[in-house]
Amino acid sequence: MSEDIKERLQTTSAECLKCYEAWDGNDKDIKARGALQDAIHELRKVASRLEITLAISERDQLTQKPLPIPPHRDALKRGGSHVRDDFEDDGQQQHQTQVERKPQRRRPQGGGAGPKKSAQGGNGNEA
Repeated sequence: MSEDIKERLQTTSAECLKCYEAWDGNDKDIKARGALQDAIHELRKVASRLEITLAISERDQLTQKPLPIPPHRDALKRGGSHVRDDFEDDGQQQHQTQVERKPQRRRPQGGGAGPKKSAQGGNGNEA
C-alpha cells in the first residue's frame, strides 16, 4: 500500500505544481484557477490517506498492551478503603496500593434548630 501512496503523492504533487505554474502565469484565467483547485483537492486527498496510514501505524505500535481503566471516584467512596492493582511495568511484579478514605465529619446531636440563648440566660424571646 505504501507504494500506491508514494505513486499517488508524486503524481498529484507534479500535477498540482503544473497547474500552479499555469495559473501563476495567468491568474485571471478561470479555467486555470479551476484546474488548480481540483489539483489541490486531489493533493489533500492523498495527504489525508497518508495521515490515516501513519495514524494506523502508530496505533499498532503503541497499543500493544491495553491501558488499565482507573476506578471511578464513587468506587473509592463506597468501600472505606479500596485496593487496586497497579499496571505492570515491563513484566515486573504487580504492586497493590491501599487508598485510604478521609473520615467524615458529623453534626453534633441535639439543639440544632431551636432558638439560641442570649448572654443573660434567657431564651431570646423575652421583650
